[in-house]
Parts: sequence; C-alpha cells; structure tokens
Amino acid sequence: MKRELTSWFSPALQSEMPMAVYGHYGFSILLIPTAAADFLEYERFQMMEALAPFLESGKCKIYSINSINNESWMNTSKEPAHKAIRHNQFNAYVLNEVIPFIRKTSSDDTPIITCGASFGALHAMNLFLRYPHQIAGAISMSGVYNLTEYTKGFWDDQVYFNSPEHYLPNITDPVYLHQIRSSKHIHLYTGSGDYEDPEASRRFSAILSAKGIPHDLGIWGHDITHDWPTWRAMLPYILQNRF
Repeated sequence: MKRELTSWFSPALQSEMPMAVYGHYGFSILLIPTAAADFLEYERFQMMEALAPFLESGKCKIYSINSINNESWMNTSKEPAHKAIRHNQFNAYVLNEVIPFIRKTSSDDTPIITCGASFGALHAMNLFLRYPHQIAGAISMSGVYNLTEYTKGFWDDQVYFNSPEHYLPNITDPVYLHQIRSSKHIHLYTGSGDYEDPEASRRFSAILSAKGIPHDLGIWGHDITHDWPTWRAMLPYILQNRF
C-alpha cells in the first residue's frame, strides 16, 4: 500500500508534529493514538496490515497523528490547568492544521472520520462532537467518554467542554444538533473482557439516544479484551459492515 511520512512545525502546539499517511483514495480516517503513543503506533501493532484490503482498494485513506497526552492529562508533573490548556491546543492543531492538510491532500468534499482506541476513542468522539461542521463522524473503540477518568479529580470549564458525557446532554442549539444528527457514522464498539468498560459505552449510547442522535453500538463478548487483537478485529469489521 502507499505510505508517506510528513511533518510540520505546529503553531498551535509549538512543536514538530509528524504524520503517517496510508492509502491513495477514499474517505479519510483521522487516527488518534492510544494513551501517550505516537503517530506510528497503529502501524507497529499491525493495524495497517489488518486494514490493507481497504487501503489498497481505495475505500479509505488514513492519516495517523501524534498524541500529546503525555504533555497533558498523562503528565504527572504538570499543573492540571496547564494540562487542560495543552489539550485545547491539541484540538486547535487538529481543527486548524490537520483538517486543512487532509482537505488539501484529498478534496474539500471528502468525508473525514475520526478514529481511536482507548484514550484515542475519547479524543475521536470529542473532536467530532466539537467540530461536526468539519468532521463527518467518529469510530471509538474501547473508550470512555468522561474526561474525569483521566483528570485525577481536577475539574474546570475546560474539562467540561472536552468531556462528551458531560457537555452533550446540555447541547440545545438546533443547528449544532442537526449537524451531529446528520452523521451516518457514529460507532461505539467495546469488548466485555479484561480491562474493558462496556458500561461506559452503554452510558454514552443512552446519552446519544436521548438527544436523538443515530449511532451504532457494538458490545462484544467477555473474551474480547482491552488490547490490540481486539482493535485489529473491530476496525476492519466496522469498515466492512458499516461503511
């Protein structure tokens, strides 16, 4: 499959931000890493091999970026308020730099779907819900949608506005809600095995339903654990059966 590496100095993050691009055509998938991992994490864990049929056939094109979680919520030495600032700088990087790059290298009309596993699942869902005018949907695997799971007791407006489980129930703007409801690709998938939290997906699914937001909820069995073999099975399944 086609594979390209690129990088630029991010004005939002004030650091060099690399990216891996896989494939040549199709709708765009913006991959957000798990935990504190980097832009090559999915490749290292053989996800691209699992997705090769979709990439080689031109069904989708993947853009994989760095996480900055080790500079925000997973940084044990930083003040919580500064962690929140860094999180919002990451959001700005995606909105003002990554999305324009995807548009430039695909087209203005190509749908962009965010995708992530574990902590990346929260980022993927949050980015879509924050920017539904730019992002067409989200694939979230093995996620929680309450940012306080990561903030160690810290709470402020910035946590609230990046915690989908908190802010989504309070959204009332009809135009904003229409943009979210118009998505045909909101996918929540999780296992029920070791280190998975299927109740987190059920809770968030209930919130989506209460707001009249169509979505796809998949709860897999107790043999499905919070690990790469799960995600290497889930993402091809979703692409094959839901797109």
